[in-house]
Amino acid sequence: MDNENCDLNQPNGVKDKKSEVVDGFTIKYHANGRTMWSKGKMIEDKPDGYWEWYRIDGTLKRSGHFDKGEPVGEWITYDSKGNKHKATDRGSAAGK
Repeated sequence: MDNENCDLNQPNGVKDKKSEVVDGFTIKYHANGRTMWSKGKMIEDKPDGYWEWYRIDGTLKRSGHFDKGEPVGEWITYDSKGNKHKATDRGSAAGK
């Protein structure tokens, strides 16, 4: 799952996503500006806690936890219908 932080890293000059903070959650939107791309909390400009990413049709694409910007624990990838497809164990932040 290297480099699968979804929209957190945007190499090659990819345009930043429209975003807003609602009830402490940073929400980023797809290029259309209407449908949610990702949702989670940021602490000191790093993702922290539980995050979710969505397809443009609104179905859940991936979910997982961060610890001070580092992916940890079980990360789940969902199929196009939002059903669990694959789980990847990212370990713990202490083990990195």
